[in-house]
Amino acid sequence: MVFDPIGWITWGNAARLLDVLVIWFVIYELIMLLRGTRAVMLFRGILVIIVIKIASWYLGLETVSWVMDQVINWGVIALVIVFQPEIRQGLERLGRGSFIQRGRTVYDDEENLIESLDKAIQYMSKRRIGALIAIQMETGLEEYIETGIDLDADVTGELLINIFIPNTPLHDGAVIIKNNRIASATAYLPLSDSNLIPKELGTRHRAAVGISEVTDALTIVVSEETGEVMFTRNNEMMRNLSQKDYLNYLRKQLIPAEPERHNWFLDAVNQLFRGGGRQ
Repeated sequence: MVFDPIGWITWGNAARLLDVLVIWFVIYELIMLLRGTRAVMLFRGILVIIVIKIASWYLGLETVSWVMDQVINWGVIALVIVFQPEIRQGLERLGRGSFIQRGRTVYDDEENLIESLDKAIQYMSKRRIGALIAIQMETGLEEYIETGIDLDADVTGELLINIFIPNTPLHDGAVIIKNNRIASATAYLPLSDSNLIPKELGTRHRAAVGISEVTDALTIVVSEETGEVMFTRNNEMMRNLSQKDYLNYLRKQLIPAEPERHNWFLDAVNQLFRGGGRQ
């Protein structure tokens, strides 16, 4: 039997193929949209529920199966309420066209974070207001976040400045930023015992070096004595940074360069139209 590709390409088969491609495209874009947000943990929880549901059905555990059915039925409403900010953000990106043109999407959250940090650093450095800010990278900082006061607030320059104003309830300790949000304030960071730290540097600087020795967190210190700006990461101190220097460093660390990615679906459609327009 000889396979006839021309005969196989019927409207019905083409529609089925297009149906599968569209579903995979939507799933891929949804994963890329939620990557780096707290909604990632949601999918892990859903997988656990699915596994429990399948296991209870297979083992004949009727009560467990009924409970899982209730969780699934009512969980949709709960998820809409809990993840309302992420849903709104996704719809906003869809309206801006970034949902299907992710290759040219700007890292808006990271840029806003950098602008807020810059505003706070400049204000506090000029007025010699001491500050200690740790930004979670790959290594989790949960054990240090738990030592502070939970905030879960948007990062703004004004909020960071108010936190570190002397003699206010939250000024002592570190602010920890996780997933572009202020997770906690007044957090305790481990102090370094290194003899390589200059003696003129104080407790904030030793805490910044200390956290860099045990995690890959990016930590910012503003000296209350001199207004000097220092960054630490991976057990490395970067002192006397100018505004230009630390902005370049922040963008390099928080907005990693990625190879240009093309949207295969749009490229194929564009190519089809360009080819169809030729005479």
